[in-house]
Amino acid sequence: MIVEVKVPSPGESITEVELTTWLVKDGDIVGLDQELAEIESDKATLSLNAVEAGKINIKIPEGETVKVGSIACTIDTSFAATEPAPIKDEDSEKKIPNETREEVESEEKVSSVENVLQVESERVKATPLAKKIMEEEGLSIDDVLNGLKKLSASDVKKAGEVIAAGNNDHESSIGKIKSRVVNRKKMTQLRKKLSQRLVSVKNETAMLTTFNEVDMSAIIGLRKKYQNDFIDKYGIKLGFMSFFIKAASIALMRFPMVNSMIDGDEILTPEFVDVSVAVQAPKGLMVPVIRNVEELSLADIERELKVLAEKARSGKLSLDEMKGGTFTVTNGGVFGSMLSTPLINPPQSAILGMHNIVERPVAVNGKVEIRPVMYLALSYDHRLIDGKDSVGFLVNLKEMLENPVRLLFNGDEPEKAVLEL
Repeated sequence: MIVEVKVPSPGESITEVELTTWLVKDGDIVGLDQELAEIESDKATLSLNAVEAGKINIKIPEGETVKVGSIACTIDTSFAATEPAPIKDEDSEKKIPNETREEVESEEKVSSVENVLQVESERVKATPLAKKIMEEEGLSIDDVLNGLKKLSASDVKKAGEVIAAGNNDHESSIGKIKSRVVNRKKMTQLRKKLSQRLVSVKNETAMLTTFNEVDMSAIIGLRKKYQNDFIDKYGIKLGFMSFFIKAASIALMRFPMVNSMIDGDEILTPEFVDVSVAVQAPKGLMVPVIRNVEELSLADIERELKVLAEKARSGKLSLDEMKGGTFTVTNGGVFGSMLSTPLINPPQSAILGMHNIVERPVAVNGKVEIRPVMYLALSYDHRLIDGKDSVGFLVNLKEMLENPVRLLFNGDEPEKAVLEL
């Protein structure tokens, strides 16, 4: 029986996807639920799985953009239980099937060519690419040389220049021919959509960036002192990102305009905080969402971060896990960035950029001390967010990060909370 495997839908609004990679070859025998291919849309990457076991017949080539519901391949279920018969007598060449004999002869031929190339490479030099092509075509260096009908003046001149320069193992790199290869590949749907969104941000928003710095001594000391206890209780490490996400959620509740967005002629201000976290995945930047951060603990945030990051890097994020988000946090510091002006993630109105932690001289109580300092950047849409809210948000965030106890008192000073001021 022939079973059709159709392209799945990544979401209601998506009608086209790109079949980026086949994980099997045409004619392979596949099992039930085996991953056959990777499908990429402008929002997520999905897997195409086998609905039955059998022999696969591929209908859509790699890199093709197709409609949702198109037939990607068919599976012949009559081959489901077929297995190649084992060869019992290796000494008898007559018992080897024709296909197997051809494969053995092919392997012997390739091995023979490799041996010839190894010997002949001592008297004729060939580039790695040329050797690879000769191996694939089953040609020796003599075959190539015999196939040359005539030599041009430029060929002779180049050969003379190489000999004159002393083309040996000790020659300088100046005399060597350098690679001029330019690789070309099709832009993925995800990269296309990302490009469009980034350009629209620059064209459609009045983006402005404000900066501040944070002394990370308190958080570093807290992690160093209680890291083992945290792992023992929650089974996960305590990182820096959870402090920033939690502090941002508290500051956003105090400065709700930073958590707002423009919808036509209206301003939407959620009474919750859903933080989008930028994660660099192999296929591009992914931005999964941690929801209702204002109600989560540091341990809850760390668990969510781990799960979402693993899904992003393996291409398993669902569309729902990337929908929404009222504010974004991105950490360029993991790549060594000292400072940046991050681009807003529409339709959001603000994004917080974290950077690397560097020991810098700072003034503390009239004295110069060396402290671990991180620069923070808040990019925001000035159409909606005024300087008072943006700067106030960043200052409040700085205060909580430099004194993490404030996280327990809604960003206020602990002394004021005790005095109920």
